[in-house]
Amino acid sequence: MRRHSCLVFLFCGIFLPGILGFPQTNTSIDCDSLLPNYEAEPQTSAPPYIVAASFDNFEPGNEIRVTLEALKDVGFKGFHLQAREIEGDVPVGTFKITDPNTKGLNCHNVTNSAISHANSDVKQKVTTTWIAPHDVRDLQFIATVVQDLEKFWVGIQSKTLTPTHSESVNGTGKSKRKV
Repeated sequence: MRRHSCLVFLFCGIFLPGILGFPQTNTSIDCDSLLPNYEAEPQTSAPPYIVAASFDNFEPGNEIRVTLEALKDVGFKGFHLQAREIEGDVPVGTFKITDPNTKGLNCHNVTNSAISHANSDVKQKVTTTWIAPHDVRDLQFIATVVQDLEKFWVGIQSKTLTPTHSESVNGTGKSKRKV
């Protein structure tokens, strides 16, 4: 009986994570390559997800609402989201964790420089707040979205956001002229 219990435990430990889906407790997405840490190839089809930012322009310290959303009824279990300068390869700015389905990540030793899934629940949409840093150029939000262990998309990009220095922009992103 004891041997049977050990075999059941071993079977569950090996196969249930793959059966039940993403993420396993030790599954993560690399900060640089944006690839999950398991053996699978990213999808090459158009992703059924979008990354949207609440504003096109920003000033240092502005808070921008960023949404990752499924276009269809497909949902997603895992994701990794960060802001990068155009043609840049490291995250810029920081995220405020405002959605219980998200958690902050420390990429390149910067707290909350990226966000990821906090659980394996199927999500249709997650929303977060990104805080613009000083001295950055045009940027995009870039994401990896994992539908399940077999299907994930890498490099889903938002529109381009541009820093503005000629006028002040308040925390809501609306412009206000300097007096």
